[in-house]
Amino acid sequence: MFGICGPDSDAARLTYFGLFALQHRGQESAGISVSDGETVTVYKDMGLVAQVFDEPTLGGLSGSLAIGHTRYSTTGSPSWINSQPVYRQIGHNGIALAHNGNLTNTHELALAAERNDATTDSELMTAMIADRMRETGDSLPDALAEVLPSFEGAFSLTMMDRTHLIGIRDPFGFRPLALGSMGAEWVLASETAALDLVGAQFVREIEPGEMVVIDSSGVTSHHPFPPTEERFCLFEFVYFSRPDSILLGETVHRARRRMGVALADQAPVDADVVVPVPESGIPAAQGYSEASGIRYTDGLVKNRYIGRTFIEPAQALRDRGIRLKLNAMPGELAGKRVILVDDSIVRGSTTRQLVQMVRDAGAVEVHLRISSPPYRWPCFYGMDTGERSTLLAAGKTEDEIALYLAVDSIGYLELDRLIDATGVGASTFCTACLSGDYPTDVPAADAKYALERN
Repeated sequence: MFGICGPDSDAARLTYFGLFALQHRGQESAGISVSDGETVTVYKDMGLVAQVFDEPTLGGLSGSLAIGHTRYSTTGSPSWINSQPVYRQIGHNGIALAHNGNLTNTHELALAAERNDATTDSELMTAMIADRMRETGDSLPDALAEVLPSFEGAFSLTMMDRTHLIGIRDPFGFRPLALGSMGAEWVLASETAALDLVGAQFVREIEPGEMVVIDSSGVTSHHPFPPTEERFCLFEFVYFSRPDSILLGETVHRARRRMGVALADQAPVDADVVVPVPESGIPAAQGYSEASGIRYTDGLVKNRYIGRTFIEPAQALRDRGIRLKLNAMPGELAGKRVILVDDSIVRGSTTRQLVQMVRDAGAVEVHLRISSPPYRWPCFYGMDTGERSTLLAAGKTEDEIALYLAVDSIGYLELDRLIDATGVGASTFCTACLSGDYPTDVPAADAKYALERN
């Protein structure tokens, strides 16, 4: 998500550039909503940012206030109707919403609000806020203060109407949201790397449970939720976020290198080369090599024009994507005992293909090292990991996982070591996908298509 508000700014174009820095967070659709002070206009479509927007399209999105979104579907199907920002017309005004996360009480909210027309939790939130504004005449900030406490789960939001830009984090702070500035313009972004790209200075992270309202008079802070202990998603450090982003005051790249150092200490192996799985496995592999003294080499080449296979919505696309995405280099791997370092294993199908690729390139041994614990539990807070039965580690021991993946050995980083490597306190994180300890009530079953089945 990205948002910007400032006098005389080319908001849509800056949002377009900001979304480039956030493309890794979602590759199904992209959209921008912009206001010229009188009218809110939304343009969105399926595809990557560069596929959805061109110069004529951006030229038609004039205004000094905008939000943008790149979608990775965790509720609702990957379709145009579910792309974001979500828009609602309210009299002469309009509101638009972009959402990162997942509500856990979507079905109950839909029943209570009598909203059978919503197909995603994001659309449901927008509809409920719009209904409040129509019924009471509340401004967008006032309507949010009343409606937000009814939402449960993970929701970092950017919202706008004709004159306000608003950033919100749920009380647990599951998903990131940062505030930046450049001159008279204020910027919101899911990651600080997007601030860097547009030339904005990082000011601070939006606090868990905070709502910031930005308009012509500046920034005001509100707290519409009761205080709650923070539960930031640990997987943001492991996989989701860019290595050049800053989370909770820590640089992601440095944290991932420390994960590799800890992994080398915990799970050493006698081998010839350390090979990363690009891109998110690179810092951990560097750390492993540094700590072990075993030579680091780029034995896998990535096609940088192919997206992230983990966040493809269909297994068939993930299976095809790994071959399009990576290729092994026999010159670096043939005859070698290889330590293959990756950040995580979720379903395991792509990892299995990757191991075979390394063996086909001539590796005589493959030792897999993972810079996070076994992923055993589904996420209900913004990752599309489906039912527990689809997770490789859910019903297998490490020896059984090694056998399935056809590796000579496997080693996962222990949870305590992972948390230590982030440089942040243990009580800060949600570890549900790794520990089964959910900080909120969660649906009894996978609820991705719950609204679409109604």
